[in-house]
Amino acid sequence: MAERRHGTGAARSATSGTAELATAEDTTALGAELGGQLRAGDVVVLSGPLGAGKTVLAKGIAMAMDVEGPVISPTFVLARVHRARRVGAPAMIHVDLYRLLDHGSVDLLAELDSLDLDTDLDDAVVVVEWGEGLAERLSDSHLDIRLERGPETEVRTAIWQWSRR
Repeated sequence: MAERRHGTGAARSATSGTAELATAEDTTALGAELGGQLRAGDVVVLSGPLGAGKTVLAKGIAMAMDVEGPVISPTFVLARVHRARRVGAPAMIHVDLYRLLDHGSVDLLAELDSLDLDTDLDDAVVVVEWGEGLAERLSDSHLDIRLERGPETEVRTAIWQWSRR
């Protein structure tokens, strides 16, 4: 399981935390722990370098939310909707903005706006990979999660913080 260095876990009352993640299973477990605290209207912003485990973390979030379908990176389609299995529970919209980052002529904010994600927030949690600095604008309630990896280790560090404007 993820080793907690500080913070009080992923409870909604905790505003931040840090965890060392030695395995993909640890990353999934942290996603599930954090995902269990999410509700419709929340936005989760996942950041970190390629291969840091953002999609693995999203899988854990999806497990906790009990949504349909396999969670795979939506890089080429930009967004995938995972419907809730339980009546009244929120869906999960998984967004990946990576392929838009290399296009200097693309207005990322306009692209994000064109997905109309804010219209879905009443009934969904939006999880955005590579959306740092943009996706936070979708909701007053967002969870920022940064995954870092040292150059000579596979151990990741997850740093998370709830933000409310």
